[in-house]
Amino acid sequence: MRRSLILTVAAAVTMVLLAMLVPMAVLLRSYALEDRLSRAALEVQATETIVSAGDHGAVSRYVDRINRADDEVQTTVLYPPSALHPDGLAVGPDPGEDARVAEARATGQARVDDVDGGAMVLVPVSLGAGTPAAERTPVVRIFVHAPGLESAIVRSWVVLLALGLALLVGALVLADRLGQSFVRPVRALASYTQRLGDRDRPGPVDPAGPPEVQELAAAMNRLVERIEVLLARERAGVSDLSHRLRTPITALRLRVDGLADPRDRERLGADLDELVSMVDRVVREARRSEREGLVANVDGVAVLTARTEFWRPLADDTGRPLTLHDGTTGPRPVRASAEDLEALLDVLLDNVFTHTPDTAPLAVTLSDRPGGGLLLIVEDGGPGFPPDLNAAGRGSSGAGSTGLGLAIVDGTARATGGSLDLGRSPLGGARVAVHLGPAD
Repeated sequence: MRRSLILTVAAAVTMVLLAMLVPMAVLLRSYALEDRLSRAALEVQATETIVSAGDHGAVSRYVDRINRADDEVQTTVLYPPSALHPDGLAVGPDPGEDARVAEARATGQARVDDVDGGAMVLVPVSLGAGTPAAERTPVVRIFVHAPGLESAIVRSWVVLLALGLALLVGALVLADRLGQSFVRPVRALASYTQRLGDRDRPGPVDPAGPPEVQELAAAMNRLVERIEVLLARERAGVSDLSHRLRTPITALRLRVDGLADPRDRERLGADLDELVSMVDRVVREARRSEREGLVANVDGVAVLTARTEFWRPLADDTGRPLTLHDGTTGPRPVRASAEDLEALLDVLLDNVFTHTPDTAPLAVTLSDRPGGGLLLIVEDGGPGFPPDLNAAGRGSSGAGSTGLGLAIVDGTARATGGSLDLGRSPLGGARVAVHLGPAD
């Protein structure tokens, strides 16, 4: 937004300056030519006075002096042919006559003509004693050079250009300050919305900037407050429901414990345990945002390393070699909570301990994932996976289990933006590769 405003102002100011400076530059050149013509008119009057005296020597000295003093205006006096000068006499730097000079002498009228390189002023001079014949009238010819790059007009153009650049820079600075007044409140609002996923919700954003941004900030504050109220009500409702279910579940357990048939008592007790576990899971999921924020974020290397060490005593007790290899380059934040990662690794290691012999080796490998995130590989030396195993299928397994374990792992991996791959391990058994996506 700020950059667009600066570019827009730069384009608009540049067009305005061009529309003003180009005509002004042309006018300056015209004014310079007019100034030279004014000086030429003064020179004509002075030269006409000298010429009318009839002293050719005085005319020659005067013309030579004024031509040396001003090379922008060149004066020449053209006398008509006479007994002493059959071809005519020219006093000045530009001898020779043309049709314009002949016409001015014949008509006795002054004229100004545009010629190549400037302008020409022709003035017939009366020698007194009445009106002399045309063949006796001298003509003062003054050539005015057009302003060029060597003249003071260039300095005027440079001054105009400097003023234009100064105006452009001033306009850009003003646009930048104005853009900052727009962008800063928007950035503050964007930063506030990004922090909404943190565990500790930031305080309300302070409405600032243009009226539209202030209105948006106020609406955002109202929306966040409303969402907080709804989440609090949802958590309270779920917690209340779980407490209400405790009483009938306890009553059912007492009745199940009173059954005479041990098989029925064991089967119904297992069902009640599963029901209690489901209620606890619902309550835990309802409070997830309160514990983790809207977007979970945890260092996967630290959590999985600690959880692997948690299982090591059990591996040592059963005589199972457990190897942990950390090939990461440092902390790897992933888009999951610590509880989810611990549950994921618990499922994988529990499968190994349950479905492989005690002496089967077990290896856990952590490595960097291309594009960010973490790659977790769990390998064992057991019999491996059944050929028809569907990792994402819930409730189906080829190894006599419920089939929920790998489905949970697959769901957790997909929730982070990753995936789950099953294969054969170099140790001889199963290989589970869990791709965990990076945190936002």
